[in-house]
Amino acid sequence: MRIRGPFGIALAILAIAVASIAGAFVFEAFGYAPCELCLKERIPYYAAIPIAGLAVLFAARGPSSLLRGAFAVLAVVFAASAILGAYHAGVEWGFWPGPTTCSGPLKHVRSVEDFWRQLQSVRVARCDIPALRILGLSLAGWNAVISLGLARLAVLGSFRA
Repeated sequence: MRIRGPFGIALAILAIAVASIAGAFVFEAFGYAPCELCLKERIPYYAAIPIAGLAVLFAARGPSSLLRGAFAVLAVVFAASAILGAYHAGVEWGFWPGPTTCSGPLKHVRSVEDFWRQLQSVRVARCDIPALRILGLSLAGWNAVISLGLARLAVLGSFRA
């Protein structure tokens, strides 16, 4: 399938971004708890989805300058998302250390018994251990690949606008 015009490119970016977030929620529903970095990797998608929606609208009826601007913002957002995904994948592969805060939250405790009870109920999702690998890549690695592809699409859309 070839996506040729700006409208098709904007629509593809929107669809892929929505599908990526939906996929993250589905994996979470099946018990793959996201770590702190996984949750941060979702933020660019939360920002990009409404911008991609605007790009679809601008491609259908708006001025090309606004469309080019939307594509430029999408390119930057997804490039940053690709960098964050690559960083997280590197942490998982042990190339560099991850943040020390990748642990579950503990509430204020009044006694040692409360502390032990909380410790037993907290599920810690570590940033340096991938929950799942698909075709050799963790979900963070796939996020880097998808984000890089979306950034490339946005650049292409900017040139075609």
